[in-house]
Amino acid sequence: MKAQRMAKIDHEVQRVLGTIVSQELQDPRLAFVTVTRAEVTDDLRYCKVFVSVIGDRHQARQSLDALKHAGRFLRGELGRKIDLRRVPELLFVEDRSAEHAIALAKRLREAAVRSAPEES
Repeated sequence: MKAQRMAKIDHEVQRVLGTIVSQELQDPRLAFVTVTRAEVTDDLRYCKVFVSVIGDRHQARQSLDALKHAGRFLRGELGRKIDLRRVPELLFVEDRSAEHAIALAKRLREAAVRSAPEES
């Protein structure tokens, strides 16, 4: 499949799953979950869904377990909302890039404070 079409499919899957997870999934184990990215394989068999979870490691683990448990429901809803030849199997992966970006920004601020000349 052409790269441009795959990028459109990835984006549409991300958008639809983000909506379903935030509005339709009613699992008490879910913390604040955001679908950050989706990568569908060329043969449309699998989709790696990257999710960002606000909370500690325990909440993140519980949220991933809840998403895996709801995988069949999510796949069915995805199939109803997107017209694809084959609805991909969903594999959920925690995306910790936001956490890393916050930590890096904090380190940069601390370094800037240390290197700033003191006023007398």
